[in-house]
Amino acid sequence: MSSASATAHSFNKILNQPKVSSKSRSSGDIEDGTKKLRRMILVDGIPSAVDPTLRPRIWKIFLRVNNCSAETFLQYVARGPCEVREKIRNDTFRTLATDRGFKERVREDMLIRLLDAFVWRNHDRQESHQFTYVQGMNVLAAPFLYTMPSELEAFYCFSKFIEESCPLYVQPTLEGVHRGLKLLDRCLKIVDPELFAYLRSKNLSAEIYAFPSVLTLCACTPPLDQVLQLWDFLLAFGVHLNVLCVIAQLLLMRDEVMSSSSPMRLLRTFPPLEALPVIGIAVTLVRDLPTALYEELVKHPYQMQMPA
Repeated sequence: MSSASATAHSFNKILNQPKVSSKSRSSGDIEDGTKKLRRMILVDGIPSAVDPTLRPRIWKIFLRVNNCSAETFLQYVARGPCEVREKIRNDTFRTLATDRGFKERVREDMLIRLLDAFVWRNHDRQESHQFTYVQGMNVLAAPFLYTMPSELEAFYCFSKFIEESCPLYVQPTLEGVHRGLKLLDRCLKIVDPELFAYLRSKNLSAEIYAFPSVLTLCACTPPLDQVLQLWDFLLAFGVHLNVLCVIAQLLLMRDEVMSSSSPMRLLRTFPPLEALPVIGIAVTLVRDLPTALYEELVKHPYQMQMPA
């Protein structure tokens, strides 16, 4: 048995334990299974090439998506274009436009349908956190449509992800994104003061060079298979770690940036994403951050700041 097949077998062993809803499993057992999945993602990664069913099943567990009502989804779809359809269409045609594999699997009408349905779902909600379509949502929806076996599952995973993991990233003001960018500057100043100072000397802050990477959780940096591997890590351990994954990408190109007289030319387009080294560096950066700063980082995608 190859090592990838052995890993797939280990993942399946955890996933095939009695379902979460069954009486025989306590919440402790479920938590234990989730912990094992997290550890395996960090150590081995999900061997999607060997077993393509693993990633969608694991993402649904991390997002706690159990119930996908086809009836409800179809009711949203039946309502047709939402009030911001034009805004959606302005973005959807260019979603991951250079990725042939994505274009072959995910048609533009699938993206539009999912985003329309998401806006309708929130149209009906009374909660304080109501969402509409904002810039970047098309790219955040893309990995779900590519990974999930059906539009239905993609819709529920995307909705849960937006509403619970990063609600502040999709406020009309993109509050969470701007907070993430400010935190990126503060973290970089601690983990690499020399690089931080050099970028500052060129009037470069994260707002200028890292906006797309923070807004889309790195989904804007090809190739897509590496994005999905990075998202395995973010869904397992928290979206907040994307800020450190962007710093990791900077550190991987540090020498070129430091020796360039106009680093923005390099930073305008990050090099192709390599998930494993990025994750490896991001994990080590956690240890370098003061506790209070790391706590701020953890909360920035979902917790409103109290006014000072």
